[in-house]
Amino acid sequence: MTDPLSRNQTFIRKITDIVLANLQNENFGVKELARESGMSQKNLRKKLFSCNKETVNQFIREVRLRRALEMLQNEEITASEVAYKVGFGSPAYFNTCFNHYFGYTPGQVKKNNPDNQVQDIQTLKGTENKKRKPRWLTYILSVPGIVLIVALSVATSYLFFKNLHKSELIENLISADGRISIAVMPFKNMTNDTIWDIWQNGIQNEVIAFLSNYVELKLKQPESIDGLLKNEGITTYASITPSFARSISKKLGASTFIYGTIIQAGTNLRVTAKVIDTKTKEVYKSYQIERTADEEFIFQIIDSLSVQLKNYLLLTVLEKDLLPENRYLTYAKSPEAYRYYADGLKAFLREDFSGAVDLYSYALAVDSNCLFAASDMSYAYGALGQSGQQRKWILWLYKKRDMMTPIQKNFTEFTFENNFGTPEEALKCLNRVQEYDPEANYHYLLGLQYLKLNQTSQAVIELEKNLEIYKKLCPSQAIDWDYEALGLAYHKAGRFKNEYKLYKRAVKHFPESTKLNYRQAILSLTLGDTAASNRYVERYRSLLKIVAVSESDITTNLAELYSEAGYPDKAENYYRMALALEPDNTGKIRDLSFFLIDKERNISEGLALADSALRAEPDDFRFLHIKGWGLYKQGGQQQALKLLQKSWDLRKQYSVYDHTAYLHLEEVKKANTNSK
Repeated sequence: MTDPLSRNQTFIRKITDIVLANLQNENFGVKELARESGMSQKNLRKKLFSCNKETVNQFIREVRLRRALEMLQNEEITASEVAYKVGFGSPAYFNTCFNHYFGYTPGQVKKNNPDNQVQDIQTLKGTENKKRKPRWLTYILSVPGIVLIVALSVATSYLFFKNLHKSELIENLISADGRISIAVMPFKNMTNDTIWDIWQNGIQNEVIAFLSNYVELKLKQPESIDGLLKNEGITTYASITPSFARSISKKLGASTFIYGTIIQAGTNLRVTAKVIDTKTKEVYKSYQIERTADEEFIFQIIDSLSVQLKNYLLLTVLEKDLLPENRYLTYAKSPEAYRYYADGLKAFLREDFSGAVDLYSYALAVDSNCLFAASDMSYAYGALGQSGQQRKWILWLYKKRDMMTPIQKNFTEFTFENNFGTPEEALKCLNRVQEYDPEANYHYLLGLQYLKLNQTSQAVIELEKNLEIYKKLCPSQAIDWDYEALGLAYHKAGRFKNEYKLYKRAVKHFPESTKLNYRQAILSLTLGDTAASNRYVERYRSLLKIVAVSESDITTNLAELYSEAGYPDKAENYYRMALALEPDNTGKIRDLSFFLIDKERNISEGLALADSALRAEPDDFRFLHIKGWGLYKQGGQQQALKLLQKSWDLRKQYSVYDHTAYLHLEEVKKANTNSK
């Protein structure tokens, strides 16, 4: 006999059936599911998150993907047909989502094919919950200039080592079961009015009762505390000192204790409370609530104090899963918002960018003070290719900077300048952040800025410091782009032996990193090691296929690889192949036309390609820049300046900064000035 379904299971089955009934409707989303399930969008989100710890969009997408797997296993049907049947508007996006969710591509799922390399689908399905190494939009990351932009965006989200001292405090506070054990001492009446004696235990009991409602907190009951006090011969609470309270907390096995007082000054009553580490005696947090000294206001004081204590303690529990830098940048005051933020960051790190956007949105809806949910959301939108939304949230955050702490404000200004300003200004902001927190690890971010500015020696210094800190303090937190960035800096500095040794160490930890394979291929080509370069190039190509990168994008990546390595003939060949695969793709046209002009391979052909694109879109600032640069290469300085200036003005209008465009404009301005 089958056990009856729980209420949560019944709810999940109900909304799953609704999604399946609307499977082919690609516009079926949160609003539609809420309507058909008879719930408000808010209640649907809260109910689903409490059941499954996932967002509504994430849930809908996973229902679609599970149904897609069934169709691929049991029907004679192509992956593209399945994509449309389960509500994906783009087969390419379907392939990416499928691979991220299951860990293998739709093409690897073949019905009744004993020769297929992936023979046991059930074995594969068992891998879908394994932690997969983040693979950052590999076809974008292979292009060195964009590598720095995307990597920097991610880095600003979570590569920040705040001081380790706070991290140690959090570890002291939270016990092995993930909860905080707390002893709330009686609040000492330090007034001369005995009317407040009753509230010594009263405040204690009310605070304990309130905090006991939260499973993350483990409260020692007042009877246990009072029993120990009596055993120690305490007859009056006035004799309870912080040291004595600590001794009681130790005997109760509490990791922290709350020590409070009741004070009166004139007509005002003040209740203070300190959250103190039992082990170190360090004060985590202090509070004081003040009201008119009428007994009728005591419950307002208790309620206010209880809520503040609850928020602090719950936030501390939630913080334990985040890196220290995230803890102090979030600026959240609501535990619920913080929980959404923390889960959003986890989604971001497993490359579920849509889910991350949803969770960050929930965090902001609950608490608009959770400002760095907006910051991280901008990076998630950037990873999704939605640059408009990315800029929107950076600007929103920038307008809030006056309500931030100095370090948060400067970091926000750094993010703004990194996206809308110049590398010089971004570097200034980052140096100000470093001044506020000299012991923290900002070296990765500093190294990237120096690379942008072609200050290679300084970049090497900063990026070496970054890896050295990880090596000493937290080696497991170093990721492949830490090595990639330093490898790029070594390469630009001509320090090829250092670069070779670095990759040899890095690939032990990241054997499937597309970024490291890309850089190893370039190094081998630079050193003239044909056999090794061919091996790395083929490995790089195969890794991109695993993550469902299209053939045309793989070909573009190879063009970039050979171009950076100094093989222009091969680079040009791959650029032409990529365009042949997608002849109407303006990005491919742009890649080839800029390459032909910038490398002076065929300036006339490059200009012709730019002109054809501009006839269709006269205000495309990218093609205006390419044409202006081509005319400058041909000696048409004045006309070149007009086009480059127009392109630059349009970039400013759309808030799209490009350092190469800036350098080109400055070069042409200087040439025009000198020719007069």
